[in-house]
This record gives sequence, C-alpha cells and structure tokens, in this order.
Amino acid sequence: MIPAARLQSAIELVAAIEAAIAEGGPPADRQVAAFFARRRYAGAKDRAAVVDRVYGVLRRRAELLWRLGPGKDARNGAAATGPAQLARRLVLAHLVLADGLGADEIAALFDGGRFAPAPLDEGERRLLAGLRQTPSEAPPGYIAGSYPAWLEDELGRRFGDDLVDEMRALNERAPLDLRVNGLKGDRTEVREALAAAGCGVEDCPYSPVGLRLVDRRPVTSHEIFRDGRVEIQDEGSQLVALIVDARPGMQVVDLCAGAGGKTLALAAAMGRRGQIYACDVDRRRLERMRPRLKRAGAHNVQRRHIASERDPWLAGLAGAADRVLVDAPCSGTGTWRRNPDARWRLTPAAVERHAALQQRLLAAAAPLVRPGGRLVYATCSLLPAEDEDQVDRFLAAEPGFRVVPVTEIWAEAVGGDCPTAGPYLLLTPRRHGVDGFFAAIFEREGAAGSEG
Repeated sequence: MIPAARLQSAIELVAAIEAAIAEGGPPADRQVAAFFARRRYAGAKDRAAVVDRVYGVLRRRAELLWRLGPGKDARNGAAATGPAQLARRLVLAHLVLADGLGADEIAALFDGGRFAPAPLDEGERRLLAGLRQTPSEAPPGYIAGSYPAWLEDELGRRFGDDLVDEMRALNERAPLDLRVNGLKGDRTEVREALAAAGCGVEDCPYSPVGLRLVDRRPVTSHEIFRDGRVEIQDEGSQLVALIVDARPGMQVVDLCAGAGGKTLALAAAMGRRGQIYACDVDRRRLERMRPRLKRAGAHNVQRRHIASERDPWLAGLAGAADRVLVDAPCSGTGTWRRNPDARWRLTPAAVERHAALQQRLLAAAAPLVRPGGRLVYATCSLLPAEDEDQVDRFLAAEPGFRVVPVTEIWAEAVGGDCPTAGPYLLLTPRRHGVDGFFAAIFEREGAAGSEG
C-alpha cells in the first residue's frame, strides 16, 4: 500500500470506531481485526502503519477535537458532523499536530488518486492553517489529560494534583510483557532463549517471573510461546496473581476467571499440586482457557461455568477455599493505554452497574473462604468508587474479615521491596510502568489450618 492508501484506510477505520463510540458498537480492537480480515492483501507493514495512525488518533482524540473547534464533544464527537467527515478531520489534525506536516505535504497525500483520500476542499485548507496556529488559551485539564470531563472529581480523588500527568501516562503505548511459566522453565533460561532468537528482552522491574520485550517482536509464533514456557501478561496483572500467594496443595477459587490469564499464573505458583476452580459466567471465555491450560501444562484447574454469583454450585465450596480471587469486572480505566477508545465509551451508568456487581461478587466470595484463608479483591480500575469504596463496604458487611496490608506479604509472595505504600496495591503506568491495578487482601479471622 502506498502512504496515501494507508491514510485512507486509517480514515475508514477511525470512522467505523467513531460510529461505534456514538452508537455503542464493537471496541476498536475488534474493529481493527474485522477491517483487516476483509483486506488480506494488506501486508504486515501496511497493517502496522494503519493501526499506529488509528491508535495515535484515538490517544490524542480529546486534544484533536478541541483543536478542531467548538461543537465537538470528546465522548460523542460524531454527533454533529457524522463519523466519516469527523474521521477525515481527525486524521488531518493528527498529521499536523503529531507529524508536523504542512498543507502542501498533506495535499500531496490527499490527491484523489486510486485508493487515496479525496482532495482537500477550501474548508479543510483553512482548517489546516488554523491548526498550525498556537491556541490562545491552555486546554482544560480533561483535554490535556484526555479523559472524560465527568470523571474529573472521581479521578481527582485518586490523583489530586498529579491527575493530568497520570492521565497522560495512560495515553502512552503499553509495553509487551511476558510471564514465564514456572511449570516449564525459569526466567533466565527463557530470557537467554529469546535473546538467542533475536528478541530484545529485559527483566520486568517487579515481577520475578516477568520479561519485557523491548523491540515488540511477535512472539506467538515463537517456539517458546507455542510450547507454553511463556504467556503474554502485563506485569501489573502478574503482580496481582502473585499477591494471592497461592501455594502447592491449596484449594483456590478464581471467581471471575475469564479466559484464564491469572488462573494460569496461579497454577504455575502451585506447581500442579492442589486444586483451582476457575469460574465464570461466560462459557465462551472459559472455552478459550482450554488450549491455554493444555499448552501451559496446568493440570490442576477445574473450569466451571456458573449462571451468576448466586449459582448454587458455589455453596459446595463454602468454607473450603484457602484463597479466593475476585478479579472483578470494572470500568477498565487502568487499561486505557491498550484500549484508548474505552474512555469515551464509559458512562456514569456503567460505573454504577460495575460497582453493584462488585459488591455482589464480594458477598458471594466471602462464604467460600475458610477460617485463616484469604480473599483478594482486584480491579483494573483507578476509580476509588470501584476500589477503596468497595473495600469499606465489604468490611462493614463482613466483620469477620480484616485487611492484610500488601506490604506485609510482599517480600514472601513476590520478593524485593513493595512498590506501593499503604495497605493496598495500587499500580499506575506513570509510577510503575504497568497497567493500572488495584488490589486488597482480606483474611478471614479464625484458626489458620494447613496451607500445605
């Protein structure tokens, strides 16, 4: 594909994503996959160039809309102009503000040729001239930080004066992290094998089983991935699984297991001894776990589809679990680096729905924990309403549990110095270079039985 054709593809993709934001359609990653499934002629470099442009627009969307002028709303930007026209203007603005191109350079790309964008009209030429001028006023914080204005107070509770800087970090490109599967190898061996294959790799700073690719080479076709020695998993997610402190011989419940990322990490920590019950309401996600378990050699996992958090089957596990992990569905604000369109899809009603479900999940999880056992509540959210507020509600409803400060168990469960202060694990891209995560550890009072 010539550069102009790549731009036209980016415009079409941005238009599809804008329409989905306005109408509640599929997320950007699914739009991208569907787009290229219909265009198999596009090579790897073409796909990479188009995706980089599209995600670059999404990451700077709030700023681009603000610079495009009044009448544009960051959450529903397509409302006034239509997604196709808006997408074209967003890409034009990105070429000016991100690439620094001048009007003549852009006009040469928008030449109306085969597969190229249509030529610029006079209004677009005036638009380009205006974009090259310095704004007369500084952008509001929610524009500079690229987050929904209605989240200003809630995110301010979390970050205070650091809000804009923390949000800017959520606009950066996320690294690609791997978790070494201890059932099949160790970090040194895997690091050396990847390096021998030409992959630039370094140890993750906090996870003792984490590796970070520095050149973002594809790894899913590599023998090390195919034979189950590594899984793709953000370091923050690895740390959440590690603080569960699952040990060989334990009974562990992963109540919201999904496709099994943390389940696999728990299985590796347990060394095939003991039992993990991987539960989820989504049968299809549980099915996606099956080949991953086989590849990893994790034989002590029982997948279980449940109808809801009130499924009668869970009653059979009452008081039996040494560890229960509630990796709760949430707003996903901590993953905005990977899903830049998600911030504009989020609504106050969605946050309320998530919070209500989180309360129900914690209430369902509490009876499963044996005396002396632990319950770990985790989200990939940075909103206190989904994090500390839920902890307070849980403790008020369940006086038989106490908070175990993460700093007390970090050295034994993870190793090294705990990267966060306070009783909870709170990770952010700016402070720790990982996705945003929150986790609280609760222990049920009573005699602690064997953890063997």
